[in-house]
Amino acid sequence: MMADVKNTEKEEIVNSNFIHDFIDEDLAEGKYSKIQTRFPPEPNGYLHIGHAKAICINFGVKEKYNGVCNLRLDDTNPTKEDTEYVDAIMEDIKWLGFNWDNVYYASDYFDFIYECAIKLIKNGKAFVCELTPEQMREYRGTLTEPGKNSPYRDRSIEENLDLFKRMTDGEFPEGSMVLRAKIDMASPNLNMRDPIIYRIMYAHHHRTGDKWCVYPMYDFAHPLSDAYERVTHSLCSLEFENHRPLYDWFVNELIEWEKPRQIEFARMNLNYTLTSKRKCLKLVQDGIVSGWDDPRMATLSGMRRRGYPAEAIRDFCERIGVSKAYSVIDFALLEACVRDNLGASSPRAMAVIDPVKLVIDNYPDDKTEDIECEYHPDHPEYGSRTMPFSKELWIERNDFMIEPIKKYRRLFVGNEVRLYKAYFVTCTGYDLDENGEVCCVHCTYDPETLGGDAPDGRKVKGTIHWVSAEDSRPAEIRLYERLFNVENPSDEEGVSSFEDNLNPDSLVIAKGYVEKAIADCEVGAKYQFMRNGYFCKDKDSTEDMPVFNRTVALRDGFKIAKQN
Repeated sequence: MMADVKNTEKEEIVNSNFIHDFIDEDLAEGKYSKIQTRFPPEPNGYLHIGHAKAICINFGVKEKYNGVCNLRLDDTNPTKEDTEYVDAIMEDIKWLGFNWDNVYYASDYFDFIYECAIKLIKNGKAFVCELTPEQMREYRGTLTEPGKNSPYRDRSIEENLDLFKRMTDGEFPEGSMVLRAKIDMASPNLNMRDPIIYRIMYAHHHRTGDKWCVYPMYDFAHPLSDAYERVTHSLCSLEFENHRPLYDWFVNELIEWEKPRQIEFARMNLNYTLTSKRKCLKLVQDGIVSGWDDPRMATLSGMRRRGYPAEAIRDFCERIGVSKAYSVIDFALLEACVRDNLGASSPRAMAVIDPVKLVIDNYPDDKTEDIECEYHPDHPEYGSRTMPFSKELWIERNDFMIEPIKKYRRLFVGNEVRLYKAYFVTCTGYDLDENGEVCCVHCTYDPETLGGDAPDGRKVKGTIHWVSAEDSRPAEIRLYERLFNVENPSDEEGVSSFEDNLNPDSLVIAKGYVEKAIADCEVGAKYQFMRNGYFCKDKDSTEDMPVFNRTVALRDGFKIAKQN
């Protein structure tokens, strides 16, 4: 099943997975005997929803072809990487339901990659360049004008070997020289115009320590790492399509065994979200969110904390399919996948988020009844629990109106409603506090209507939920909405800063009550709070104050911000 998407250029629905089609062709032609992929994130941030698509694609290939999929951490830039991110990446992949065959690091291959650089120099295909970054940009040319050769391009092999060794030995300052591949400065593809393959960087590496002061560039390390691991199909997002000629050039120049094939797919673009690690880090550092796992973030850890099931995210990735067409996916589709999953699996419970007291004036003062409630109508194996019912209850404030609007079917003076699984009650009055706010609603009950039906056959049009005022537990309810109130919150050229597009109502904290039976559930437990939405217990919960995050409302009620 393919998703409806918003496409900025044209709509293209691809019913078949073209990646599988390419792999089938390669197998039929005998190019490979066993299929192998890899998921190669850089450990410089937390994984986000876009990574989920790449994970599902790579591990999906493994499952379809009974192949291998490795996790490889691309740790070639020690100034931005940290073991915290490595641990988070591993946790997220496992949470999504996938298992890698091996864990590798690009740094595992630093010796091999370095020897490849030496081989290029010896073959006259690489040189040490001392142009400044500004000069290099000037020499590079433009999309319509060819570049020009560096004045250092014709250095002898011996001089290049000597300089590269001295770079490696730490004789030169950062930025003073780089090692460049010698390809074609007139190529129409700017990536082929003598790209940098090594740079000097005096930084402590989280795995190799201070062994190296030269580090390979991504475009050099990536294809060589793929080849070293015997990856057959290097699956990556579409922005690397223009890098494929360079990928192939390095592989063809340096690899003598079976060569990998790069295949690109369209990355996931989800509206109302940011997935740029740089911008996400700014949100964290500026205190706009509580951390990488803030439930409003598009990170997998944030979605997990909010209560999104891993199965729903995999379903979402399956629905949007695999395509080469640029498209923008509606956030509502992700929420629909979450609702579908939670609606079928989550136990029901009662919670009052914005409470007002309901007093049943004719109910005995000393009486308490146990009302039997099942956890899920379609899952009898979930069992049931009893809800204590007594004279004083909590109900939602919006379940009562002094002046009811048209077609309002809940409590107002003179109207009768059903209390879920309990009795019919008729509103008789209300009390106001010193601020003129309703603080108590009064009603009478019909003792013949236990269970929610009247023996005389009369019907009511409204049913409301409740919790016992005496036996419920106070709880903090965090009502989350989308972090941004515009579809494209980016700060790219022509668009206002993403911080100006923050939704001021992305988090509303309420103090409510939950039924006692669920107050002490484990962190991460998911429930449908009747009539309120799907909720998940948060890690900030304490023994005295459970905290529940709203995962998603029962239906999409998000309001798009009005633009001036």
